[in-house]
Amino acid sequence: MENEKVSLSDMKAGQTGVIVELHGRQGMISKLSTLGIRVGEKIKKISQQAMRGPVVVEVGRSQVAIGFGMAGRVLVEAAKEAGKR
Repeated sequence: MENEKVSLSDMKAGQTGVIVELHGRQGMISKLSTLGIRVGEKIKKISQQAMRGPVVVEVGRSQVAIGFGMAGRVLVEAAKEAGKR
């Protein structure tokens, strides 16, 4: 198995993947969509602040920050890191 399904908040900085599910009500899904965070899009986690702070991601040619709770509702099929078992 090459990829694993994890929430965006559980990904490590620098890890990439493809968004496979968005959990939440229509308002939240709509807000994520306006930021470019949609099912099927490639995404890269840039950083996460300490203490459950904002998560910075790169989607397309843009970098956006979303809250930790919102990031937990974005499921990504993340590529495993090279050299890991």
